[in-house]
Amino acid sequence: MASINLIESFQDFKDAENIDRPTLMKVLEDVFKTLLRKKYGSDENFDVIVNTEKGDLEIIHRRTIVEDGQVENPVAEIAYNDAVKIEPDFEVGEELFQEVDILDFGRRAILAAKQTLASRIGDLKKNSLVKKYADRVGEIISAEVYQVWKKEVLLLDEDGNELLIPKSEQIPSDYFKKGENIKAVVKKVELKNNSPVIILSRTHPSFLAKLLEIEVPEIFDGLIVIRKIVREPGERAKVAVESYDDRIDPVGACVGMKGSRIHGIVRELKNENIDVINWTNNTQLLIQRALTPAKVTYMDIDAEKKHASVYLKPDQVSLAIGRRGVNIKLACELVGYEIDVFRDDEDETEEFDIDLEEFADEIDTWVIDELKRIGCDTARSVLDLTTEELERRTDLEKETIEELRKVLQEEFEKG
Repeated sequence: MASINLIESFQDFKDAENIDRPTLMKVLEDVFKTLLRKKYGSDENFDVIVNTEKGDLEIIHRRTIVEDGQVENPVAEIAYNDAVKIEPDFEVGEELFQEVDILDFGRRAILAAKQTLASRIGDLKKNSLVKKYADRVGEIISAEVYQVWKKEVLLLDEDGNELLIPKSEQIPSDYFKKGENIKAVVKKVELKNNSPVIILSRTHPSFLAKLLEIEVPEIFDGLIVIRKIVREPGERAKVAVESYDDRIDPVGACVGMKGSRIHGIVRELKNENIDVINWTNNTQLLIQRALTPAKVTYMDIDAEKKHASVYLKPDQVSLAIGRRGVNIKLACELVGYEIDVFRDDEDETEEFDIDLEEFADEIDTWVIDELKRIGCDTARSVLDLTTEELERRTDLEKETIEELRKVLQEEFEKG
């Protein structure tokens, strides 16, 4: 048989690495069985043998040899006289296997098969691409900038697949040049005009979450959990983290020594300020931490209406609100409360204090009980006493007291 390199389409098969071989074989078989049905009315007595490595195929016609004049179905039977012309050793009752020359189908039929095959391969590639990226939603990928347009940027992955970052998914200060590699998170996969469209994002909270996971091994290992992320892309982000290991300081681990871990992320996000705070189920404490870098004097909380009135010293108000109101907006999103900020001009205002119970995740319960025994039930009531006095009045060791004071003092310094 003339091996008419079934079309350059066989090359397409080789290139379609993501499509498994059994699927490819099935497609080829289907296309040619359709041709057989059109020409012979049935494909039951034909075997389609595909060789995707060499780029060719064989079609074998199986017929039973019958006595001359006894042929009832030419597709399934062949007369003895015709059979011995092909091979003189044949006998009645044997099966004859004969190769079908594809050229016998005619030029027009072959062209139609070629188009059908190319179309089916195209569909398989689309489905494969959709599945590949649907499974990677939420993952960071690196791709090369191929074309920059006003409303979107076209990128190519390592396999040459097209990916898009719309303007709305770009950090405002992003500037892309053709040929450079950029990182983004896979946001979603859409079908537009029956073609897959892979949308990437650099503004989605999951992009920051994945960058943190890469930089902070404790997050990757599950020792630190990101409870919530809120972002104003390119401006500011707030990340609430929690540690499942008392020995690990989640904020310190995320920031790194002298900010080593967070600096790379800040650069990737075009100098976006990132506030990393300790998550807590105590709403008052969470609001206080969420308003970082401002220091809160005191606050009134209405849990039913999810509203908080926060009072700050005059020089802290602008810090709480932030540039263009970004800081307070993100704090509201992080806590899930509506927060109103008020200037506190009264010098006699009671200093903001924190109940010792709120430090239960950082200070052992027996230590808190020992402090309460001597009448210290708030952070400031402990800090008002010297280390020596605490050591004299409690059963705590000096090292424990110093560590305790450090934890309490840091909380007030955080604001």
